[in-house]
Amino acid sequence: MIVLLMAFLVSFLATLGVIRWHRFHGHLSADDDFSGVQKFHRHSVSRVGGVGVALGLVAAALVLWLDGRSIAREFALLLAAGIPAFAGGLAEDVTKRVGVGARLLLTMGAAALGFWLLGAMLTRVDVPLVDDLLRYGPVALLFTAVAVGGVANAINIIDGFNGLAGMVGVMILSALGYVAYVLGDHLLWNVCIASVGALLGFFLWNYPRGLIFLGDGGAYLVGFLIGEVSVLLVGRHPEVSAWFPMLLVVYPVFETVFSIYRRKVVRDTSPGLPDALHLHTLVFRRIVRWAGGREAEALVRRNSATSPYLWLLCSASVIPAVLFWRHTYVLMGFTLGFAVLYVWLYRRIVRFRTPGVLRRG
Repeated sequence: MIVLLMAFLVSFLATLGVIRWHRFHGHLSADDDFSGVQKFHRHSVSRVGGVGVALGLVAAALVLWLDGRSIAREFALLLAAGIPAFAGGLAEDVTKRVGVGARLLLTMGAAALGFWLLGAMLTRVDVPLVDDLLRYGPVALLFTAVAVGGVANAINIIDGFNGLAGMVGVMILSALGYVAYVLGDHLLWNVCIASVGALLGFFLWNYPRGLIFLGDGGAYLVGFLIGEVSVLLVGRHPEVSAWFPMLLVVYPVFETVFSIYRRKVVRDTSPGLPDALHLHTLVFRRIVRWAGGREAEALVRRNSATSPYLWLLCSASVIPAVLFWRHTYVLMGFTLGFAVLYVWLYRRIVRFRTPGVLRRG
C-alpha cells in the first residue's frame, strides 16, 4: 500500500507544482488554442499533466528499491522501456510538432524495449491460426509492438474531456492489478497500484475543474503501461485468457477503430484528421445540455458532466472482464456485445434518438 500512497502523493504535489508555476512554463506547455473542433476550454491550461504521473511512478520505484524489494529492478526496467513513449508525447505537448505517426513509432519502439529488457512479447491471442503465426519470434515481436502502440494511441484518442482518460486508465489498471494480485504476481500488482496512485494524484486536479490536462505524454505513458502489463500478464500466466485485456481496453480501442472507419470509409477523409464526431463529443453536445452562469464556467461544468457517461460505458467491459478473466469464449462474447452496444448507442445519439435513460433536462 505504501507504493500506491507514495505514487499518489508525489503525483498530486508535482501536478500542483505544474499548475502553480504555470506562468514560468505556460508559453511552452499551455493549450491556449480554443478554436479546434475538439477544444472545450476557455482559458490557458497546461498539457503536461503526464509529468506528475511519471514522477509518481519514479517515486514508487524508489520506494521499492529502498525497501529492498526483489521486483524493484524489473519495475525500473519497465519504466525505462516506457521513456520513448512518454518522451514522444511530451515533445508534442511542448512543441506541437510531433505527428501521430512519430508518436506511434516511438511507442512501438518502447514495446520493443520492453521485449529486450523484460521479455514482454505476445505469443498467443487464443485464436488458433493467429497463434500459429505468433510462434515465429519476429512476427510475435511486431504484433506486440503494434498492439502496445495501438492501445497507447487509443488512450490518447479518448483524452478529450476532464477525467475521461484518467478514470478509464484507473479502471483498466485496477482490473489488471486485481488479477495480478490473485495470481501472486508481485511485479505486475505493484506496477498497477503505483500507476493507479499516480493517475489519481493527477485526476484530482484534472477533474472536475480541468486545471491541467493529461497531455499526449501522459496518455501515451498510461497506454504503454496498460499494454505492457497486459502482455506480461498473458505471457507469464497461461491461465489468463488473452481476451481478458482485450475486453478491458475495448472501449478506447473500438473508439479508435470506429473513428478510422468513420473518417476513411464513410466520409472519405484522412483518418488522422480531427473532427467533432467522437462518441464522447456527441455525448457532450447532445446529452449534456444543462448550463448556467458565465459561459466559461458553464462550459467547464458541461465538460466534467460528460465523462461519467463514458465511465459507465467503460464499466460495461471492465466488470465482465474481471468476472470472467479465465474464460476465453465468454470474453469474446462480451467483446462482440460491447461493439454492438457502442454502434447502437452511437447511431441513436447521432440521429437525435438518445435512449431515454441517458437524457438530461
